[in-house]
Amino acid sequence: MSEAVILLMIIAGILLFFNREWIKNRFFPDKQKNYTIDDQFNSDKREREKEIDRLLSKMGKNGINDLSEKDRKRLDELSKM
Repeated sequence: MSEAVILLMIIAGILLFFNREWIKNRFFPDKQKNYTIDDQFNSDKREREKEIDRLLSKMGKNGINDLSEKDRKRLDELSKM
């Protein structure tokens, strides 16, 4: 009897191992998939605003000369969006 229980536990473990992606997707779906277009737009907008704030605070400490050429270009790109 105990040998059958051990065998069933091993088989169950093997089945769980090979079906782990299905189990993960079924019971823990990716939250990104449930985004609407508006949610994605707002999320992207918040990320852009955070990056602009970071660049402006860096610039606010010592002026525009504190920004690298890369940062200046990025700030210009973000301000046009």
